[in-house]
Amino acid sequence: MDKFLLQQQVLERLAEDLLQAEQAMRAAHETATHEENIAENKYDTLGLEAAYLATGQARRAEAIRQAMANWRQFRPRPYDASKGIQLGALVCLVDSDDKQQQLFLGPNGGGMTLVSGAQLVQVISSEAPLGRAMLGKCEGDEVSIQVALTRRQFEVLRVH
Repeated sequence: MDKFLLQQQVLERLAEDLLQAEQAMRAAHETATHEENIAENKYDTLGLEAAYLATGQARRAEAIRQAMANWRQFRPRPYDASKGIQLGALVCLVDSDDKQQQLFLGPNGGGMTLVSGAQLVQVISSEAPLGRAMLGKCEGDEVSIQVALTRRQFEVLRVH
């Protein structure tokens, strides 16, 4: 799998998310400022609610812009076994049921699934619990995380 192509897919997905957030922000702003939505009494809160929504969408858009900037600057390096898994690693984990999953460890703004060839690749941040748990691990090491009341364990099968 080509890390550069995965990075481009992440940037494309973030651009789509940004477009949606900006459209939602504009729609909420128009609703908040429309003359028909001026409050007539203290219970008439449609305009106020739309203003809160517009503010939230503006914050979401800014977070996506920041994630895009981080991903543009991001330069995944080849895997170095002496350092273990670092930001930019493409990792194959296997669980106790022999189910494999491909993970691409990147900067913030992850949490998406991409398709590379016939494989699904989950993009995660090093700030995510699984991302933090993988840092510094090598092929053959175990990775363990707590998910609600269950402890999940994985083996690092491959790292690129």
